[in-house]
Amino acid sequence: MNEFDYYWDIFIRWMTTPIMGSDSGITISNMLGFVLIVFVAWWASAKVEKILQRMTLGKSYRHIDDSTFYLISRLFRYFIWISATLVGLSYIGFNLTGLAFIGGAIGVGIGFGLQNIVSNFISGIILILEKSLKVGDFIEISNATTGIVQEIGLRYTRITTRDNIDILVPNSEFINGQVTNWSFSEKLRRIHVPFGVAYGVDKDLVREAALEAASHVPGAITGDPGKLAEVWLTEFGDSSLNFELVIWVGNELMSRPARTKALFLWEIETQLRAKDIEIPFPQRDLHIRSGKLAVSIEQ
Repeated sequence: MNEFDYYWDIFIRWMTTPIMGSDSGITISNMLGFVLIVFVAWWASAKVEKILQRMTLGKSYRHIDDSTFYLISRLFRYFIWISATLVGLSYIGFNLTGLAFIGGAIGVGIGFGLQNIVSNFISGIILILEKSLKVGDFIEISNATTGIVQEIGLRYTRITTRDNIDILVPNSEFINGQVTNWSFSEKLRRIHVPFGVAYGVDKDLVREAALEAASHVPGAITGDPGKLAEVWLTEFGDSSLNFELVIWVGNELMSRPARTKALFLWEIETQLRAKDIEIPFPQRDLHIRSGKLAVSIEQ
């Protein structure tokens, strides 16, 4: 036996010798195989998920919405993970009938701090299955944070604000807290844009100017008979007549509330100026009465 064969024989015996006692059957080679199986499964599941999500771009699949494809791809990924883990455990000789023992161990672990992780995982599954939250939805959570759902993961949901800030919210907050989903059932919403004009202005002229302004904002719904724009007189203010432009907008405007309000106010000011309608400013009347002012100086 040459030197190479000698060391190769030692290496093989080292790789195939049980590492947890002679009866365990678990060797280093088995452990490496388990790691390889899990790694390939994670890589393959990510590739499969991307392929399924890219199918949403195909014209032949447009009868299925994007949220359904996301649901299918994410559940398929979880299925591959779980299946690969079971195959890997079987490969290293683990008795799958002993999963009851593992379940008990997991229960103990949950009692020592894993309950939040498990809660977020189960909450994520519920969100995906119920479709109460979908990728692309514009939402507002309890702390007044707004943004678009970009990803529903195992532990958290990623929301991107209009300032391109990613916020990671634990999935359980969407189950236990209040969430406003602006695009849950329909991609159209009605918004209110307040503005004021000076007293004495023709109200009909104000309505005409506001409706004309609305027609110049791309994405505003102005031609649908069931969703007509309106101008309401809402208040007799201290210095102005206060109106609201009430109008339906599409998803792009709905998901940008601050920008949308700015666009409408810009066009309203333009139309009011074009029609010589005065925009008020705060006014106060000061009345001065004659009298005497006594000043005393104490020594």
